[in-house]
Amino acid sequence: MLGLVGVVLGGLALARRALRRLSRRVPMAGQLAFRAHRPARAFGVLVALAVGGSIVLPAGDGRDVTLSVLHLALVAAGAWLLTALLFVVEESALARFRTDVVDNRRARTVHTQVRLIRRVTAAVITVLAVGAMLLTIPGARALGTSLLASAGLVGVVAALAAQSLLGNVLAGLQLAFGGSLRLDDVVIVEGEWGRIEELTLTYVVVQVWDDRRLIVPTSYFTTKPFQNWTRTELALLGTVELDVDWAAPVERLRAELREVVSGSDLWDGRVSVLQVTDAVGGNVRLRALVSAADAPKLWDLRCLVRERLITWLREYDDDALPRTRTSLVTEPAPASAGPWPDGARPVAGDARVFGGDAGSRERARVMAGRVDDDR
Repeated sequence: MLGLVGVVLGGLALARRALRRLSRRVPMAGQLAFRAHRPARAFGVLVALAVGGSIVLPAGDGRDVTLSVLHLALVAAGAWLLTALLFVVEESALARFRTDVVDNRRARTVHTQVRLIRRVTAAVITVLAVGAMLLTIPGARALGTSLLASAGLVGVVAALAAQSLLGNVLAGLQLAFGGSLRLDDVVIVEGEWGRIEELTLTYVVVQVWDDRRLIVPTSYFTTKPFQNWTRTELALLGTVELDVDWAAPVERLRAELREVVSGSDLWDGRVSVLQVTDAVGGNVRLRALVSAADAPKLWDLRCLVRERLITWLREYDDDALPRTRTSLVTEPAPASAGPWPDGARPVAGDARVFGGDAGSRERARVMAGRVDDDR
């Protein structure tokens, strides 16, 4: 019997060495040698012991008990080996979808689905293995029969106890295959800006921008609204709002905004707009709308625009800074003396979000709800 075990171990060692050499041309072979080596060795040794024991061990109760234990261990090792083989197949499938590229939405979708399927298959294999092990024990069969008699009451109690858990599991499957959320998506959840770091059947881990982790149940994303900044594309629009005095030179600020974004590598060249969005009370609210290729660049660009506009107001037209006036004599306000920055002139399209250039007109068409004639 020991000789048979030695033969099995030797054969598995040779097979592992061959797979390592083959991995230079076939990456899946390397994964197979790494992940399946231990479960295959355990399964092979147990098979050799079971076969040798059935031949060598003398008849009697000791032989039956030994073989029963070997059969139970063999089922567990088989489940371990099957799980490892499924993981190898899944890893090989994921290797074809790289996430370290610019447009990785499809790859992140596949990674999300495969990782959830991996957990489900591992759980199913475990349940089936435990069931197969119980079927080999006569006493367990009788226990199972008695439990089935009260299955109705147990089922009701289990359903009430696991209602929240089952809801999260179903929500996790809906997220994985619905396409509303993927790994590495940039989202706004509970007022926090972060990235989807992990997505399981019951919870989602959001890596917040300051490296905190926000743990959210999956049912949250199916029952409450949230912002997904990268669902369709990485490029984004962002706003910078300033409260200024009524004497603020809007056209000059618009030209300064154009100069700021044009000189920055953070801007993607799509949108640069300055508008007056409110004029109530003693201040005028300006909103600068800019665009960037992704969320981190957009954040830095917004901070840059805010800083440069504030600096321009302070250095060239401090009369435009917010203030509270008390006037006893009505006099005309002096004209602002701030120069045009570097001789720049205002651009007409910078005053419109939904008009001017082709991109703005397309945005207006989409937000107006119009559809093409051929649809």
